[in-house]
Amino acid sequence: MKKNSLAIAKMAVAAAEDKKAKDTVILKLSKLTLIADYFVITSGDSEPQLKAINNFIMRKLKKNKIRLLHYEGKPETGWILLDYGDVIVHIFSKEKRDFYDLEYIWQEAKKIRLLKGK
Repeated sequence: MKKNSLAIAKMAVAAAEDKKAKDTVILKLSKLTLIADYFVITSGDSEPQLKAINNFIMRKLKKNKIRLLHYEGKPETGWILLDYGDVIVHIFSKEKRDFYDLEYIWQEAKKIRLLKGK
């Protein structure tokens, strides 16, 4: 059974939060672009934390049979991209997140409200 893209995005968020990721948001892009239905954007405070967030998201989604299509970036660069097709996960250091400012670029996207533990 194919999981819907919002469920995949929420799964990525839960995994990121398990590793104490900061300021995690889901942007709904489906009405704005064909790139993806959702962006998950999250941040970590250090290179080891970025690596932990990345690894845990990848493990959790793989365990749920969600296939990673493309991987880009490295923890030491402060930016990692995980492409799951309809869901793209961006893991940033605070500096890189401020620099790329995807929330501003995609400000027309609807932010999905996240409730802790959901």
